[in-house]
Amino acid sequence: MKSFALLLPLLVLTASAEPEALFNGKDLSGWKPDVPAADDKPDTAPSFIVRDGKLVSMGKPLGHLVTEKEYANYRLTVEYRFPGKGGNCGVLVHASKPRTLYKMFPQSIEVQMESGNAGDFWCIGENIQVPDMEKRRPKKEGQAYGGGADDARNIKNLTDGSEKPLGEWNTMVIVCKGDSITVSVNGTEVNVGDNCTATKGKIALQAEGTEVEFRKVELEPVR
Repeated sequence: MKSFALLLPLLVLTASAEPEALFNGKDLSGWKPDVPAADDKPDTAPSFIVRDGKLVSMGKPLGHLVTEKEYANYRLTVEYRFPGKGGNCGVLVHASKPRTLYKMFPQSIEVQMESGNAGDFWCIGENIQVPDMEKRRPKKEGQAYGGGADDARNIKNLTDGSEKPLGEWNTMVIVCKGDSITVSVNGTEVNVGDNCTATKGKIALQAEGTEVEFRKVELEPVR
């Protein structure tokens, strides 16, 4: 009886650490769109749809698909591809206040998915630090490192060539633990930052001009 009791906490911890599919392959349950262009036009074509079992960002109208729940301390795995031409998109973590920047982007840290630049950070009302800031986060005279509209917000990733050719599936893994964020693309670590000004929040996918397909959006708690 004593040995069984000792096993119980481990069993509970293991059960609580099961991966959670944020996209169920059928509909957009658990997500809400935030598309400014649709505010006064309810008949606007949706920016996010489900097609052939995939979550599709149509690219336009510009906006975001945001989880209803907040998350902290997790490993987020996203499998995505640009089925046609290359272009722009992103995964936003620690998202909070909607439309903080340019009346469009929620307060967050964006992990860039733009073809050719996957793994860049963009600071949106939040901030994060990386080694070699002067080199990897170029700024103009008078600019500050921050998440404001006039700040130096873009932090370049560490590698070239980590993405698959257009049309092929990429795997992006984002690990958020405490105030750190680590990003890998197709098994290669492409960015690491810490001292992030946020440690929890919602997760968002972008519609930013180009069609992107997602076949997996899965979250796993990390301790």
